[in-house]
Amino acid sequence: MENYFFDIQEEKKDDRVFVLIIYDIVDNKRRVKLAKYLQGYGFRVQKSAFEATIKDKIYRKMLAGLPEFVTDEDNIRVYKIIGKGQVLNMGKEIELESDDLVII
Repeated sequence: MENYFFDIQEEKKDDRVFVLIIYDIVDNKRRVKLAKYLQGYGFRVQKSAFEATIKDKIYRKMLAGLPEFVTDEDNIRVYKIIGKGQVLNMGKEIELESDDLVII
């Protein structure tokens, strides 16, 4: 079992946000492209789920790129979490690397 905490301040002194992105993309080609896009911002934690702790400016940039991957048949959900949080993972452990990783 893996258990980790995060603390994203609600005050402006800390411009990082914790984001959970989950998606259901029907077309394989677009799904693969979206996964590659999201790998530049965060870490895959499940087949269709990514987590990221990124600066607000990078968050807005990531959001701006998402519409090209979605059609009326698809769904992308982005959860922006501010404040104290805890993630409890059971099963396979996931190695998370440092903050603010952006590969474009």
